Amino acid sequence: MKAVPPVDDLPDMSNVREWTYRDITRLPPAEQKEWKTACQEELEALRRRKVFELVDRPKGRKVIKNRWVFDVKSDGRKKARLVAKGFSQVEGVDYDQIFSPVVRFETVRLILALSALENWHITGLDVRNAYLYGKLEEEIYMEQPEGFVAKGQERKVLRLLRALYGLKQAGLAWWRTLNESMKELGFKRLVSDAGLFIFRDKNGLPVIVVVYVDDALFCGPNKALVEKMKAKFMEKWECRDLGEPKEFLRMRIQRSGSTIRIDQCAYLEKVLQRCGMQNAKSAPTPLPAGYHPMPNTGTADSTLRSRFQTVIGSLLYIMLGTRPDIAFAVTKLSQFAANPSQEHLNKALYICRYLIGTRSYFLVYNGASGLGISACTDSDWGSDPSTRRSQTGYFLKLAGGVFSWQSRAQKTVAHSSTEAEYMAISDCSRQVVWIRNLMSEIGYQLGPIPIAGDNQGSLFMGSNPVTESRSKHIDIRYHAIREYIENKQIEVYFVDGSNNPADLFTKNLGHVKFTKFRGELGLEFYDSA
Repeated sequence: MKAVPPVDDLPDMSNVREWTYRDITRLPPAEQKEWKTACQEELEALRRRKVFELVDRPKGRKVIKNRWVFDVKSDGRKKARLVAKGFSQVEGVDYDQIFSPVVRFETVRLILALSALENWHITGLDVRNAYLYGKLEEEIYMEQPEGFVAKGQERKVLRLLRALYGLKQAGLAWWRTLNESMKELGFKRLVSDAGLFIFRDKNGLPVIVVVYVDDALFCGPNKALVEKMKAKFMEKWECRDLGEPKEFLRMRIQRSGSTIRIDQCAYLEKVLQRCGMQNAKSAPTPLPAGYHPMPNTGTADSTLRSRFQTVIGSLLYIMLGTRPDIAFAVTKLSQFAANPSQEHLNKALYICRYLIGTRSYFLVYNGASGLGISACTDSDWGSDPSTRRSQTGYFLKLAGGVFSWQSRAQKTVAHSSTEAEYMAISDCSRQVVWIRNLMSEIGYQLGPIPIAGDNQGSLFMGSNPVTESRSKHIDIRYHAIREYIENKQIEVYFVDGSNNPADLFTKNLGHVKFTKFRGELGLEFYDSA
């Protein structure tokens, strides 16, 4: 009973986010005090917002649990957050609807590219404890937080009046509150993307707000108007003014005149360390040229699967954010996440080796280029040796840089290369039409957007509504491209296959061709191998 606990029995200092409150109690007294102060600050913020009230434990009602989540911010601040264990909520009792819209990655990049092209002013902010503003419609009870149980009232529980992080409906509750707030300020939510809001003054000058949960970017051609609307927003919510944005969705933003550069270098370094690949030898391409992964026919290995999913999941976030050059490699390997083999894991780590050689990079939008929206598409017919399905790849550019890209297996087996290309260009056309609709809501009336393809037969099928024996079976959904062309929403034109950059999204290319096409995406690398 009098044994002294070992002083070296400390929690893992490199993984603070995995700590529990018990880990805090194992720290030296000085550090314990700092973390407990962070917990008290969090509870005080919850009380100030009237998030909960202490009540007697109701009979016959489920009481959910909670936990503390800790983090150290980039500026060294220690942060504690009380999070409800939402997985214990009962559907129909504790919650009903839970879906909450967020802005799409490609929309964020589109607005950044448009800001570079039009020389718009951009400023950012984040809402402090945003979820705490959302009012709950359900009756939910939660246990008192560990380490801070009220003395003499240990049997009482907290009745939640507002949304708390971790609740299944927390995001939706905040979204509803935010949406009503934006209406009161005179903003209108876009139909094309629910994460975009637009305001117009009496002269028609726009202010566009990009919202992702609690982070927001305000942008527009008139700096004074943008700052005015931002100030009105900050009057309604407790916010942190970020000024000229340096980061958004883990994407670093750098602006120089009419040029905007975005990257995920800091996040990439964390991924490489997580995978243990920070000192590995670099590779010239994401995957070896001509490599085709095959399904694993053996029994699933839970340890191997967990490691593979960790690696490929981290790479997916990088690819979706700012790295179109690894789109094909990552999406191809992610098809085997349910039962990966050791070879699949090795190839996922091979992508990390490529990223090591290109770790210092930017996705550049050059406003001085004056380049409008254009698209490029390609397909690799029957490229999957196990399913014989073709691969679709396309991208859209604005201001000289890509802002939207896709690489995925087609839904059905194509009977010919022309059919595979037709399906690919049709998928691309739907994305282009969506971008046209979004730009129209912002206030831009665009002419036909050009889409390049390298198959004459597919371009002919799109431009001429003919029915032939070799194409009459094609699903009607792909024929929508004919209407888009007829309505002058898009136009298609031919590009030679050897000069089609979309080829990079459909197969593993050799180093020479890969480097050539990568340079046309708007990616600039520094100190690369």
